[in-house]
Amino acid sequence: MSEPKFFHFPEGIRLGDIAGWAEAELVNGAPETEITGVAPLEDAGAGMLVFFDNTAYFDALTTTAAAGCLVSTRHKDKVPAGVAALVCKDAYRSWAKVLAHLFPEAMVPRDHGVEGVSERASVDETASLEDGVCVEPGAVIGAGAEIGAGTVIRSNAVIGSGVRIGRDCVIGANCSVQHSILGNRVYLHPGVCCGQDGFGYAMGPGGHLKVPQVGRVVIQDDVEIGANTTIDRGANRDTVIGEGTKIDNQVQIGHNVVIGRHCVIVSQVGISGSATLEDYVAIGGQSGVGGHVTIGMGAQVAAVSVVSESLEAGGRYGGTPAKPVKQWFREVAAVRKLAERGGKS
Repeated sequence: MSEPKFFHFPEGIRLGDIAGWAEAELVNGAPETEITGVAPLEDAGAGMLVFFDNTAYFDALTTTAAAGCLVSTRHKDKVPAGVAALVCKDAYRSWAKVLAHLFPEAMVPRDHGVEGVSERASVDETASLEDGVCVEPGAVIGAGAEIGAGTVIRSNAVIGSGVRIGRDCVIGANCSVQHSILGNRVYLHPGVCCGQDGFGYAMGPGGHLKVPQVGRVVIQDDVEIGANTTIDRGANRDTVIGEGTKIDNQVQIGHNVVIGRHCVIVSQVGISGSATLEDYVAIGGQSGVGGHVTIGMGAQVAAVSVVSESLEAGGRYGGTPAKPVKQWFREVAAVRKLAERGGKS
């Protein structure tokens, strides 16, 4: 049985092409040198392209047999003799640009090669689909839904009644989208659930009364949301995900949460209802954010932290509860020293 390859490297790629896409200066290499693939530093052979931006991999760089290496200006002298250096401002960003040229199908892969609406999809007659919409087998589109040109609805996705989805979006397999408005170029990976009930109950000794959740989810342009993430609709106002924000797999976003533009939220983060993240906030994996708190613009929260109070803009925080990282590090060091002394003061 042959070994499958899901993404195929195009033929006729030269170092000069790579340098142009990466906006890089080609050093110690010929523009006409053919590139036949990409690989990690330690596995690269003749004809392979690699990148280097982390000194933790310096040993792998010194022994690489690659044909060319994308490298930031500050690291260009680390590239070994015999390997062409493609010197750029930010090697990782340039690597992303190059891979997008080489493997466009990896950006938005299509599983079934379906063009148009599959005969095995269910589309309500009152739904409105612009030209160029692709609906794969098993997908369901409800009454009054509106879907913009170039959008792909993957197999077994369910688009609820009245949902509006913009242009050039991808709704992954087995997604559920209801009570939601999506902008352009939104990418929901498989299994995302968006617009279901928020967790709202009026609690009491005689039982817990369900509070109807009558808000929406609004997702702005260029948002990407990872597999099996859940976004609850608002209770009495909207849950909002701002432009350009990137959300990893298995994140829970509660009702009435407002997330600003260009935030980064890593896997298994939980954000409680009515929390606000201002623009450019970054939260590490497995962290929790309490309800009704605000994380200020540009703040960064380390992994496995708990945000129980509002955090000021621009700071770096970590721990349980989250606090400025320098204070957190001092506390951790103090506890470590106490443990080393056997608990004796």
